[in-house]
This record gives sequence, structure tokens and C-alpha cells, in this order.
Amino acid sequence: MTIREFARLCSSTPQTLRYYDQTGLLKPARVDPWTGYRHYEEEQALTFVKIKNLQAAGFTIEEIKALPDRDPQAVLGALEAKIAEAEARLRKIKEIRCSYQTEMTQMKEKIEETRKRVVASLESFDSESEFGIAPEAWRALTREVEGLFEKSLPSVPGVWPFPASSGDAMTEDEESYEKLLEAPGYKPVYEKHGWRFVKDFLPEFSSLEDGGEYLLLFRLRPEKTETGAAFSCGMLHLLLEKNPGKKKTVSCHVFSSPDGENHFLLLKKLF
Repeated sequence: MTIREFARLCSSTPQTLRYYDQTGLLKPARVDPWTGYRHYEEEQALTFVKIKNLQAAGFTIEEIKALPDRDPQAVLGALEAKIAEAEARLRKIKEIRCSYQTEMTQMKEKIEETRKRVVASLESFDSESEFGIAPEAWRALTREVEGLFEKSLPSVPGVWPFPASSGDAMTEDEESYEKLLEAPGYKPVYEKHGWRFVKDFLPEFSSLEDGGEYLLLFRLRPEKTETGAAFSCGMLHLLLEKNPGKKKTVSCHVFSSPDGENHFLLLKKLF
């Protein structure tokens, strides 16, 4: 029978049958070499039924091809396996539904704990001694950071770094320092060692290029690392303030000093 007659028999369309031919799911019994017309045998309708139902059950083309046309038990076995897979997936979704609210509550609690820790660090930080930032301006910065937490602790590249930590000292390990030091495409453009306060050498490195990407690596004495997020917030605030209108990416990383001295390294990505 012609493709149109076979399509009517299967309650399908010629377009679907052509697709099945192209994908190798159901080839015509023969193709007229002169006209290119496709012709089908009635018994091929059974193969069509198999393909249609397996597709509806979520089987891929390759999975359908692997199942023999004349072995109903193989098809039924594959359907049973697909049912078991779907039931397992449904159980997993139900488990996620039950745990979702608990995890959301726990995350909100973590955000609140981090907010309190960061704000406490900012409020107790001596911004004037370290950065030369007046108390009034520092309080404004503290309020700005609190505002960011109201947006569920967003990650804003080049603005506020809040690494995860169980304590107030938000420092990173030595292995992380070595990885950052060898970051692909980044080269040191400024360094300072043995300093006491950032404000003493800030003018030497605070001018950043428009469109630049920078890494700030600090290795600090214990009394500075104990200030937690406040040091990083203040550092980035200063660089943003001194480079208004410039598009830039700046990240600040704080490490414990290996020799009891303060060290600073500024790396710039070279394009």
C-alpha cells in the first residue's frame, strides 16, 4: 500500500512515516526506483504500534531500534523497566519535596549567621587607622553591606567578598594562595612588604585600568586576619571609590602571614 494508505491504517501522517524512515525506525517494504514512492505491507502496522507506544513512554530512537519487532515479551519487559525507572524518579522528587523547605530554612539561618558575623566585624573595625576612612563613611559602608544581605547574600564580582567560614577570621589556606599566585594570565604588577597600615601605601597602587581584572593577595599578621570580612570589604570599597566609572573586576583574598609581617601582592590579568 502507498504511504498515504498506510498512514490512514495507522491513524498517522505521511510526514511521521517519512521521519520514521529517515531515522531507521520503520523503513518502507519497498521504494519505487523510478518515482521514489514508498510502499508498505499491512503487517508493518504492528511495528508502527510498537514505535508509537515506546516513543510515548519516553524511549529514545536508539532504545527503540534495539528492541526486536517480533518479540512482544522483550517490548513488555522494556516497558516494565521504564516504569520502575519512572517510579524511582518519582520517589526521588517526593523526597526532594519533603526536604526542600527544611534546606531553605537552614540556608536562611546560615545567611543570617553570616550577616551578623560580617556586620559585627565591620562595626568593630578601626577603619581610620587601617584605611584612613572616617567613622561616618565606614558606618555608611556597613549599612550598604547589610543592604546586600537583604538580597539573600548575593555574590557581586568586584564588590564584596564573603568566603564561607565558621569563625570571624575569613582567611584562606596556603594551597589557595599558591593557586592564585599561578592563576593563568595574571602577572604581578605591584607588591609591598613589611608595612603597617594600607593607608600608608594606598596611593601607590590604587589607580586601576578601565576594563582590568585584578587579584589582591594579602598575607597578614594575626591581629589583621582576625578582623574577618571587614578588611576585604574596606579594601574593595577604597578601590571602587578611587576608580569611579571604570569597568573592572577585583577580588580580594586574605591569608595568614608565614613570617609575622604584612605582605601585599597585586596581580593583573594580561589580555
